[in-house]
Amino acid sequence: MGKDRVSQEYGSLLFTDAVMQERLPKPTYKELRQVIDDGTPLDLDIANEVAHAMKEWALEKGATHFAHWFQPLTGITSEKHDSFLTPINDGTILMSFSGKELVQGEPDASSFPNGGLRATFEARGYTAWDPTSPAFIKDEVLCIPTAFVSYTGEALDKKTPLLRSQVALEQQAKRVLALFGREPKRVSTTIGPEQEYFLVKEEDYEARPDLVYCGRTLFGCEPVKGQELEEHYFGAIRPTVNDFMKEVDDELWKLGVPVKTKHNEVAPSQHELAPIFEQGSLAIDDNLLTMEKLKLLATRHGLACLEHEKPFEYVNGSGKHNNWSLSADGKNLLEPGAVPSENLQFLVFLAALVAAVDEHADLLRASVASAGNDHRLGANEAPPAIISVFLGDQLHAIVEALINKEEPEVHEAEVMDLGVPALPDLLRDSTDRNRTSPFAFTGNKFEFRMCGSQQNLADPNVVLNTAVAEQCDRFATKLAGKTGDEFTNLALRWVRHTLRDHQRVLFEGNGYSEEWEAEAERRGLPNLKTTPDALPCMVKPENVAFYEKYHVLDEAEIHARYVSKADQYAKLLNIEANTMVYMARHLYLPALSDYSGDLATSVATKAEIGIEATVEKDLVREITEGMVKIDAAARALEDANAAAREADDPQARCDAYRDEVLPAMDALRAPVDAMERICGADYWPVPTYNKMLFWV
Repeated sequence: MGKDRVSQEYGSLLFTDAVMQERLPKPTYKELRQVIDDGTPLDLDIANEVAHAMKEWALEKGATHFAHWFQPLTGITSEKHDSFLTPINDGTILMSFSGKELVQGEPDASSFPNGGLRATFEARGYTAWDPTSPAFIKDEVLCIPTAFVSYTGEALDKKTPLLRSQVALEQQAKRVLALFGREPKRVSTTIGPEQEYFLVKEEDYEARPDLVYCGRTLFGCEPVKGQELEEHYFGAIRPTVNDFMKEVDDELWKLGVPVKTKHNEVAPSQHELAPIFEQGSLAIDDNLLTMEKLKLLATRHGLACLEHEKPFEYVNGSGKHNNWSLSADGKNLLEPGAVPSENLQFLVFLAALVAAVDEHADLLRASVASAGNDHRLGANEAPPAIISVFLGDQLHAIVEALINKEEPEVHEAEVMDLGVPALPDLLRDSTDRNRTSPFAFTGNKFEFRMCGSQQNLADPNVVLNTAVAEQCDRFATKLAGKTGDEFTNLALRWVRHTLRDHQRVLFEGNGYSEEWEAEAERRGLPNLKTTPDALPCMVKPENVAFYEKYHVLDEAEIHARYVSKADQYAKLLNIEANTMVYMARHLYLPALSDYSGDLATSVATKAEIGIEATVEKDLVREITEGMVKIDAAARALEDANAAAREADDPQARCDAYRDEVLPAMDALRAPVDAMERICGADYWPVPTYNKMLFWV
């Protein structure tokens, strides 16, 4: 029987292990696997053979160029295309690609964010091949995933510290497993990112400068209908959207991205795409590819894909759940087993996760901080800014029993009889889901739900990986040399004491409630509500020492990331403020002037024939007053924005944008939205929420 279409096409544009086995000499393939699996140095002769095989494969697939594909501090991906073409003296060409070109590239490092690590005139930077992430073909270009560093070796990207954190975690987790008598070849994280996004008509997108320049609407009154009927979630997918989703599936499957699930989300025009779990850094590479494809392919269907965390007020925003687990040679270390209370190895890693989240909650919060994400965190649609851990009924009871030195109850899986003979009995999971929890255990993994929909997931995973490595280090150091019953007793004591010491971060209730905010404050949990509140923790001496101890980031690299994130926050809000003033003056005020002028003409015309135009007069008066408010608010926003731009340092600039510019933006939006409610539809200059959210 022949293969189905998906099986034939899956991974066809990916330089997979199967392709390497087929095209490389056996000794070369074996050495390359050692590089990938064991981290051994790559010999240039081997690189030349790999590059030749990669080029021949790419040419057969229609590729004409190659590019080092990397992740600068912008959070998105970058690439510079070079052709395989090499002219020779007789007027013909060779198609060539060397091992040196595969292993190392040299993009201009001066034009990317660097947080002060490099001056403008210090332009040299390097990209270095990441052999753990397969090369792929995109738009007839052979793309080679790479790290990106400065001339002096500092990381200028998201991938390098991620890979370093994976090394640190693997080293420390192996020490823990060795105490349990296990010696796995590899320990790695597995990640499954759930990607949310909105779709609108491309014509509506192009007609709104705020969507084009900022990715979100800066104005818009409440639509007549929102998400209150709860009809969009998991509803039937509209034909236009379904055609788009099918093409996204096909394109991503060819690239070896294991997308699995797609559905309508809660808000109108909101959707979600989720893959099967992959090794950590590869999963993040694939998520970046997914985000790129969503945007590019939407245009083929007359749509625009919005990946901003809060494109529209009044309905839910978009996040990206970071499902995280840890595996040793493919076996999940967060699998509780039939009786979790008797699974000591699981309890050790569980305690390590709880302690890691508690001790580094500030860094986790900072890792997801952005101007966009500030709109959704704590807004009764996403987890609060307070980080807590949800374990579920069964695990919570086990933890409570351990802390109190009691014997935990063993609960067998409960069978639910639905009362209809034709329906199968269902097994109830050991834990419910808590959508208000930022960090929730969901059966055999933890789900970090604070991540923004457009962010690169490397940042939170760097924190999480390093924090868990630290806890594994503590356990392995404390119990080094212990065996038998002594090891078992001391390990259980470590679990008990660790959970007791970090019990404050465990919370099973409603994270949206005011009572929880007060309780969290009593427990001493940080509540960093905005990006300017969160970012300073990145450069605290204890956090710098934490990263440096595990060789993930040094002080200069950490400070550069702090400055880069602070600059990005201020720059984004500067663009939003400029866009609001532009739209107020060039779109809204002229439209209101036209409408009120026509109304005034109507008043005069009716007066000539003795008719009192009461409604029109009131509207003209109200619109005129509204125009005065809009003009004054636009001037005030301009002044606030100009003052914020002049702030001396990155933190002062962030604080000024939060404290002065954001309120001024709200003050301009209010009168514009009020005018939208009374302005004639034919006069209003941009598509409204009523049109954009329900006409895809």
